[in-house]
Amino acid sequence: MQKNNYWANLKYDLPAGLVVFLIALPLCLGIALASGAPLFSGMIAGIIGGVVVGLLSSSHTSVSGPAAGLTAVVLVSIQQLGSFETFLLAVVFAGAFQLILGFVKAGMIANYFPSNVIKGMLTGIGIIIILKQIPHALGYDKDAEGDFAFFEQSGSNSLLSIWDTLTQFIHPGATVVALISVAIMLVWEKPAVKSKLGFLPGALVAVLVSVLVNQLLISLGEPWAIQQEHLVNIPVASDFAAFIGQFSMPDFSQLTNQKVYSVALTICIVGSIETLLCLEAVDKIDPYLRTSNPNRELQAQGVGNMLSGLLGGLPITSVIVRSSANVNANARTKASTVFHGLFLLICAALIPGILNMIPLAALAAVLILTGYKLAKISIFKSMWANGKYQWWPFIVTVVAVVFTDLLTGVGIGLVASAFAILRGNMRNAYYFHKEEYHEGDLIQVKLAQEVSFLNKAAIKMTLEHLPENSRVLIDASETAYIDFDVLEDIREFARDKAAKKNIEVVLKGFRDRYNFWEADFVHSDPDDKK
Repeated sequence: MQKNNYWANLKYDLPAGLVVFLIALPLCLGIALASGAPLFSGMIAGIIGGVVVGLLSSSHTSVSGPAAGLTAVVLVSIQQLGSFETFLLAVVFAGAFQLILGFVKAGMIANYFPSNVIKGMLTGIGIIIILKQIPHALGYDKDAEGDFAFFEQSGSNSLLSIWDTLTQFIHPGATVVALISVAIMLVWEKPAVKSKLGFLPGALVAVLVSVLVNQLLISLGEPWAIQQEHLVNIPVASDFAAFIGQFSMPDFSQLTNQKVYSVALTICIVGSIETLLCLEAVDKIDPYLRTSNPNRELQAQGVGNMLSGLLGGLPITSVIVRSSANVNANARTKASTVFHGLFLLICAALIPGILNMIPLAALAAVLILTGYKLAKISIFKSMWANGKYQWWPFIVTVVAVVFTDLLTGVGIGLVASAFAILRGNMRNAYYFHKEEYHEGDLIQVKLAQEVSFLNKAAIKMTLEHLPENSRVLIDASETAYIDFDVLEDIREFARDKAAKKNIEVVLKGFRDRYNFWEADFVHSDPDDKK
């Protein structure tokens, strides 16, 4: 594939952009609703995230727009600042701060996210997408499309919402549309169909068919027909002036308001971390194994947020839901991201009425399959096969992301990963071997190439539990570095503690490297005396 030949890949990127547009549309509106902001502010952020950030970003598959992870921050910030226009000023400054972070190369922190945590984040997001979209697929749209929190504001949670839907609120028409959509997308994955129609995403076909099916049900007067409350609901302007009136300007009279800058800093930090996480994650699922420049991404996000704030839009970040849908729709270049933003602009301005014919159940079906691809059973199996030090941080991250939010879940996963690294280092600090000899037990403790202070506790415990009346060989001949505290513990054991248990200590490889010998209190290996 020619990675940057946009014309050659147009047949893939254009339909992929359509699929991402269809998914982004209700999410932009739902996130704005959950944030307590005007609905059109979500559309503005989606348009700028697609067109502006898409053009400036170095990522081939990442898609930016309003993020569910910032809904709580936006909601509280608008209340704290007193008006949406003052909040827009904070968004402008947040973008300026991000631009600075990009120029000082702060994106390098993305290199320190462990792969098991990134995979756990993706899997957790996949699970929460499935949980949140099942009610929409069955026609229960009480919870906003943009809400990805397990614990809902109503006091319920995602599992209870699914139960309520199954027992009380199933809409037959929505359920049929969702099932047809899933069937179409599964058939589209078949090699025979994919080989002939692979350039046309199954998700796009499913949405188009769902609109036709519902319009047929409406024309026949069927009770199963899906009514407006279960369809996309984009604001419809009566004329061009009304459309322009949906844009807002920041309140520049609040430049001296210190709260503006504290809110801007919060948005910058949260948005930047979420962007870097999503960028790292989407690079891992890119089938062409391409990598993105995180510093350039921060610069692109900064410009996008400044423009979004100036025009009345919500804060923008890279968003894994849209990005993974972009990858699954077989996007080849970042042109698909730009197309999705252009579709948002054109359709919001010219044909909002047609968009409002799309059943939410069909979009929910698309998202459910997207979530499944992020959280397949094979991912759990592969992480299990990688060993416990990869498995536990992964599973902790999955659970934490599902039950908290993306940033909190990743934070918990990073702690679990750090703990796993500490445990691994403690166990890999030395090789412990015991053999039977005629003159008694010889216990060999062979130190690793590097022994840090993190290994102190494990080595100290091993020495303290050596059996009485034994011989121990502590071998540092292949060790390049030993922490001073560890040396002190070995010295103390050899000089004082070993004699009390009648343990003969033999040291190998310590003399020249560490100036270890203070007194002739231990035996040395003959090679060390040469």
